[in-house]
Amino acid sequence: MLSSRTPKLAGLMAIAGLLAISTAHAGPVLDKIKKNGQVVCGVNTGLAGFSQADSAGNWSGLDVDVCKALAAAVLGDANKVKWVPLNAQQRFAALQSGEIDVLSRNTTFTLTRDASLGLHMTAVTYYDGQGFMVPVKSKIKDAKQLKGQTVCVQSGTTTEKNLTDFSKANNLGIKPVVFEKVEAATGAYFAGRCVAYTTDASGLASVRNKEAKNPDEHVILPQLISKEPLGPMVRRGDDEWFAIVKWVIYGLVEAEEYGITQENVDQMKSSQDPVVQRILGVSEDTGKLLGLDRDWMGRAIKAVGNYGEIFERNVGPKSPLKLPRGANNLWNKGGLMYAPPVR
Repeated sequence: MLSSRTPKLAGLMAIAGLLAISTAHAGPVLDKIKKNGQVVCGVNTGLAGFSQADSAGNWSGLDVDVCKALAAAVLGDANKVKWVPLNAQQRFAALQSGEIDVLSRNTTFTLTRDASLGLHMTAVTYYDGQGFMVPVKSKIKDAKQLKGQTVCVQSGTTTEKNLTDFSKANNLGIKPVVFEKVEAATGAYFAGRCVAYTTDASGLASVRNKEAKNPDEHVILPQLISKEPLGPMVRRGDDEWFAIVKWVIYGLVEAEEYGITQENVDQMKSSQDPVVQRILGVSEDTGKLLGLDRDWMGRAIKAVGNYGEIFERNVGPKSPLKLPRGANNLWNKGGLMYAPPVR
């Protein structure tokens, strides 16, 4: 028989539980970051629009801006990032071993990666899909015209498996020409060793813009053969750091939705909109739930802008890549970018 005091005890336990989660334990990764004064970020060795370094060693790109936002939120300075360039084969081992704190390197979320690598997927920063690039002179207009043709592809990626699946499903007998490094794969394509090159559509645009002698001589076919949701990954075992990475990204998306920009973030602190007040730490201190201070999100926005600004600057129609917003538009503008509320 239940004691008459059970409901009261349950209530006290519930209150104790709420008190226990009112502030966040820092977690080992955040402790390390604060101790060393830097976020160690794994990025691509060079993919225009996502992560690339100029001749002076300054990094830029959509994936780079995510790490800058994290550094601004956690350390108060977007420049406190150590960049670790990684190829496709190196990236997961670098994160698993603790060499890097976060992997922000155009990496696709898949069940296998989420469930078997000891890593956590965080949030999608770019909705992509795999496509094909061919020379205009090939007169190929459709991916199914690649029957029996050679296609250059990088190993150790979802791209390689997707190509095999697409070929089998459509009985095309495509002949993959596999390279360990992306530079070798693209170099072989531009040298004419393959009829086509395949990777994520955003990557195709980047490669065409950066490496083709004349970008107009190459066309990206309209079909996409896969879903490639890209975003940062962290190691399992540190839920606090996992939460910080997720919510910085979500905050950048919400900032766009509510009109908070890199330029107006200070003025928006006087907004009467309750959501804006929460995002910027005016009415509520959400930072304490993450082990951060109340200005964490405002600093991130001031450092890199909201998600829309990050997209436009790095890969959007006015950037060298000229990619349409498409699926990466906000949910209320016909896209897939939908962030849980910062509250």
